[in-house]
Amino acid sequence: MTDDSLRSVSLTRLSSGQYEATNRAGTTLRIGGEDAFSPVELLLAAIAGCSAIDVDLITGKRAEPNRFDATMTGDKIRDDRGNRLVNLALRFDIEFPDDDDGRAARDVLPRALQQTHDRLCTVSRTVEVGTPVEVTEA
Repeated sequence: MTDDSLRSVSLTRLSSGQYEATNRAGTTLRIGGEDAFSPVELLLAAIAGCSAIDVDLITGKRAEPNRFDATMTGDKIRDDRGNRLVNLALRFDIEFPDDDDGRAARDVLPRALQQTHDRLCTVSRTVEVGTPVEVTEA
């Protein structure tokens, strides 16, 4: 793999159950605790955000949406395979202007949704394909 392909974040403990993630740009995000996203919520947000960006870039070439919302859900279970999410579902609620550009954007929406699911969204593709995670000590 090349340096261009490597993605990373670092994580620092702030207190019991609370952490701060930092990306290469220096942007930080709190994880855990009452006023922060849980790791599961971040995974759901990552899937929704990745696909939303794809869909927005494709449809946005034709028209700016009047409304662009997405909801990502999943059920957390514990079974013989451990804790995990099942029934993952991403739902988009997008409205475009009622004009030629809006209709053009609406026309490409089904294809954009299919493309993000089938090949574009790195996050959901990684989850669906199933990539092993190596955990080690430094």
